[in-house]
Amino acid sequence: MDFTSYEADRAVESRSISAEPQFFTIGDLAREFGVTLRALRFYEDKGLLDPRREGLTRLYSAAERARLAIILKGKKLGFTLAEIKSMVALREGGPVPQGGLALTREKCVEQMTLLERQKNEIEEAIGELRQMVSAFQVRSAA
Repeated sequence: MDFTSYEADRAVESRSISAEPQFFTIGDLAREFGVTLRALRFYEDKGLLDPRREGLTRLYSAAERARLAIILKGKKLGFTLAEIKSMVALREGGPVPQGGLALTREKCVEQMTLLERQKNEIEEAIGELRQMVSAFQVRSAA
């Protein structure tokens, strides 16, 4: 699976190479990605992020910012933390983490099937709710 096609992440990385190193605070990333400070600290505790420290301040590089984008994409797609570690390793060209599950094509297809089944169940539930709302409208009009 190729995660190098995230153009926005690559643009940030290329800017940081050609210009002064750019750092982001934990608050900057929390606001940008719509996550809590606690979530960012959790990802750090799990070894997914490794910000630089200046006193009590966490400073995230452009590479850490790009890594967070992959972490959140993996979370949105329903992957486990071990699978997300594999996604990060694949993106960065590193080895799959020790003891981690290798992210495979089959796992991606399995996850896609699960999400499609959940989508169908949600669409059915929405259809049932629409029927209920219509029934309420008919009763109140009578």
